[in-house]
Amino acid sequence: MNVSFGSREVRDLLVAWVALGVAFTFFYERVTVTTIGAYVGSRAFLAALAVSLLTAGVGFLLHELAHKVVAVRYGQVAAFRADYGLLALAVLGGLAGFLFAAPGAVVHRGRLTERQGGLIALAGPVTNLALAAVFAPLAFLGVDLAVRGVSINLLLAGFNMLPVGPLDGNTVRRWSLPVYVAVAVPSVALAAVALLYV
Repeated sequence: MNVSFGSREVRDLLVAWVALGVAFTFFYERVTVTTIGAYVGSRAFLAALAVSLLTAGVGFLLHELAHKVVAVRYGQVAAFRADYGLLALAVLGGLAGFLFAAPGAVVHRGRLTERQGGLIALAGPVTNLALAAVFAPLAFLGVDLAVRGVSINLLLAGFNMLPVGPLDGNTVRRWSLPVYVAVAVPSVALAAVALLYV
């Protein structure tokens, strides 16, 4: 299996990673249009941005890379493509106190069975659940970065498993309702719990 990355894909991944880091920083730190000027140049901003890049950013990157790896495993030509309009909306949303993080998607072409398509979709949310489990031991010890890592990855998994529009959950549901229920119910329930820590 040969997973390779073109220059456009690398650029899109990096831009989306940074944009989501900024959006989550604005959201978690309660930055507003009136406070952004004084905050962005501060050490506090850089520290908060580092935390967001290591939690939301890594969660996003590995989510998308999981889609790509599984797609390539099934013989697809696959690449991540950023949606710059939605990235701008994410940053503005963070400033406005809400987040809608849909930075783009892995696009792929080739022949797929419904099962293969479902497994490609499932790879992203399952990766976020695994990342939440990796962060969990340190979160139980009260490490702030780990607490953020757990909550963000649970939110990413739960959101993406919703059975609507182009989200992963809709693709998984169309392939197999039992698999969808087995993953979506705990994902959405854990995401609801994670909202308590946002």
